[in-house]
Amino acid sequence: MHILLSNDDGYLAQGLIALAEGLQSFAEISVVAPDRNRSAASNSLTLEMPLRAQQMANGFIKVDGTPTDCVHLAITGLLDKEPDMVFAGINHGANLGDDVLYSGTVAAATEGRFLGLPAVAISMVSSDPQNLDTAVKVAGEILQRLLDKPLAKDILLNVNVPDLPWAEIKGFQSTRLGQRHKAEPVIQAKDPRGRIIYWVGPPGAEQDAGPGTDFYAVSQGYVSVTPLQLDLTRYDALDLLKEWLQ
Repeated sequence: MHILLSNDDGYLAQGLIALAEGLQSFAEISVVAPDRNRSAASNSLTLEMPLRAQQMANGFIKVDGTPTDCVHLAITGLLDKEPDMVFAGINHGANLGDDVLYSGTVAAATEGRFLGLPAVAISMVSSDPQNLDTAVKVAGEILQRLLDKPLAKDILLNVNVPDLPWAEIKGFQSTRLGQRHKAEPVIQAKDPRGRIIYWVGPPGAEQDAGPGTDFYAVSQGYVSVTPLQLDLTRYDALDLLKEWLQ
């Protein structure tokens, strides 16, 4: 078993380092990750400039590109041995509900799934996690279950872990994506030369966050495991759209 690890926090992120250390007892590990923080890069690929990959002293490979670039390169020729599975994370910060559309962590897993491999995105529900060892244990549990009973090939898993000691985790829940309110307004400021600049505002508060959602599961102390699909077609609207077009 050969597992490719990537993330969007960069190759120096403690979550990535912890995940690599935790999974090396299960399988051969290769790490290909961005050379810096590329959070919210989504599924962007770099097409109009070359990418540079450099192997570091610890064996990790850093790439001056996006999380999707990293996984794409790794699977399509960068590594001498093609991986069997992709794990993305451990992200510093939740990827719940609408976050999956922006997340570089989920995008890294998505690219693995696009290229035919089982894929898992795993995130801690804290931007400054204190219990990374809990998420490492969760990753090991998920990996073991995938090995014992593989899921359908068109499923990727989005896993969110409460920032709690392992003993306080209540269990695992199968969840759907919740939904946030619209994002907060942009923040206007000025640069040192007096020119107006803008910061993207914080994400919106939870809106659809009741029982069954990923938001609710983690708030209750459970690990949220959401199956995602890459086909975004809204099939129940096809007949309505057909009538509308006519």
